[in-house]
This record gives sequence, C-alpha cells and structure tokens, in this order.
Amino acid sequence: MPFVNSFAPLADQNARTLVLGSMPGEASLQAGEYYAHTRNAFWPIMGQLFGFEPSLLYAERVRCLMRARVAVWDVLASCHRNGSLDSEIDDASVSVNDFDQFFRQHPQIRSVFFNGTKAENSFRKWVLPKLSGLTLELTRLPSTSPANASLSLEKKRRAWEAIVEPT
Repeated sequence: MPFVNSFAPLADQNARTLVLGSMPGEASLQAGEYYAHTRNAFWPIMGQLFGFEPSLLYAERVRCLMRARVAVWDVLASCHRNGSLDSEIDDASVSVNDFDQFFRQHPQIRSVFFNGTKAENSFRKWVLPKLSGLTLELTRLPSTSPANASLSLEKKRRAWEAIVEPT
C-alpha cells in the first residue's frame, strides 16, 4: 500500500475560514495542486462563490481564495492508501497535520468546513481532542469529489454557500 503525504496549507494571515479535506487524491498528488482531478467540483464551486473562472492557472485560483479569506488544507499529513478513495486510507498509518501551530499562526480562523465525511471524522477523532482554548464552528459539507455522484453540482454549490462570509 503506497505511502502518501499531503501538501502545505494554502493560507495567509488574513484567513478567516478553513476548508479541510482528508488527503489529496492521486491526480492532485501528481499535479502538486489541491483538487486537481478534472471532475472534482471544488474549483468550479469556488469560482461560482467567489467570482473567478475555475480555468485560471492554479496560482491565480489560490490568490482568489486568499482574497476571499479562505484557507485550504488537509487533516492528514500522511497515510497509507491505495488509490484516491478515502475508504482506502489505512487508519493505523495516519499522521495528522500540526493544527496547534496552524491555529496559532492563523488566529482569525473561527470557521472550519470539512470537504466530506472522512475529513470531519478524522478531525474530530485525531485533532479536536488535542486542541485547547479555541472556539471553532465546525461544519461538514458534501464532498466535492467525483466519487460523491449522488449530489448534483448545483446541490453541492448551494451547500457550499455556507463558506461565504456575509458582507
């Protein structure tokens, strides 16, 4: 079973919202970019919510998220996993990212949104019990993965509207 590592967070000092996945899939790992699978709905949804074209170069899409004060990361730092599915993650091999340090460096973040069930369950199991002194609003959203074909893009987008800060 291959050993995989996640990416550094996409975040700056202005971030107020954190979107957490579980672990990048194979297409993302190969591209070195979050949500790189062509059928993943993450970038099309972000584009609709924050007013940019999902076809922009990756660096520009990241800048658009930064302007929207949205950070992106994964709960898991590394694990053994066959393929891209969360169900293939070997829980016995899991190492989580350093959220204590992350939240110290990004003190304005108070809202955490999970891109699917595995991200939420992993955070609640391995991260939340070790965090102290933080008041976080935790919300699970439907996975943007193409494996979550039970929801249309429009239904996913409507659910993801929750990450947009009121103006």
